[in-house]
Amino acid sequence: MNRKAAAIFAAGVTLLTLAGCGSSAGSGSPSASGSGEAGGGGKVITVIVNDPANPYWATEGDAAKAEGEKLGYKVNVNAHKGDTKAESDLIDAAITNKSAAILLDPANADGSIGAVQKATSAGIPVILVNAEINKQGLAKAQLVSNNAQGAALGAQEFVKAMGSKGTYVELKGAPADNNAATRSNGFATVLSQYPDLKLLEAQVANWDQKQGHDKMQSMLQAHPDIQGVLAGNDQMALGAIAALKEAGKLATVKVGGFDGAPDAVDAVKAGSLSYTVLQPVAEFSKKAVDYADQFIKTGKTGASEEKQAFDCTLINKDNAPSYTSAFTLSK
Repeated sequence: MNRKAAAIFAAGVTLLTLAGCGSSAGSGSPSASGSGEAGGGGKVITVIVNDPANPYWATEGDAAKAEGEKLGYKVNVNAHKGDTKAESDLIDAAITNKSAAILLDPANADGSIGAVQKATSAGIPVILVNAEINKQGLAKAQLVSNNAQGAALGAQEFVKAMGSKGTYVELKGAPADNNAATRSNGFATVLSQYPDLKLLEAQVANWDQKQGHDKMQSMLQAHPDIQGVLAGNDQMALGAIAALKEAGKLATVKVGGFDGAPDAVDAVKAGSLSYTVLQPVAEFSKKAVDYADQFIKTGKTGASEEKQAFDCTLINKDNAPSYTSAFTLSK
């Protein structure tokens, strides 16, 4: 990862698995968007995610594609991988190919504004998913996880895992993504109430597993007696777990994650990860397609307001066995 709602517990949730994750995403080149008309005259919805190598973003693309095809659209999924130039090129291709709507997980809260403006000026509605831009009135809707609520859930569970005391470090997401700061601030709001919990160091690992591993190694050298690791997403948490295991310290360090990715849920079941916070990515990706469909048909999404936050759910050792696949709860 160079850059990165009703909870899925709600009744009637659509269960989506990661079978074939990433297979629907293109290489990131504009040519991958395809033609403007599908067989039978169906319209095209272009979906642009961050990086489908991450199961969270793979699910985002897969869920949007499944819902769009169910509604009769041709859905093209591509990835910008956190690169605003690639994102802009993909927007250009969607405009050229006369997409009826664009679903975009923006690469940069500020840097993606121009791309959204370009599509809007071309008369193509843009629905943002997962991350937001620092401007309202351009996108027809911005659908994100309730990161503040999720961070509070995670921090409270972290306090329990740590026994309300001890030293810890933090791995932060990409600074260009507002979600990173929201989660970090949410953690701090809760943990500041526990004076016996001491933050030793915080490092940016850009949502990436390898960077999480490497930053964890360097922090272990500086602070060999770390007792906890608070990670802004699951990939960084899994990287930290690998580094702790290599150092022979995993048994004595509590690690918390955020996303609800399948590998993270497995790690919770195995006991190497204390918890993860499930983002309802499949739910709000599906909802984004529904809004796009409504706008295409009526000129309105039907949403009460542009920005919408979908609540997250805590996954710990008690309920992890109920999760049979990524981002879903078994019935």
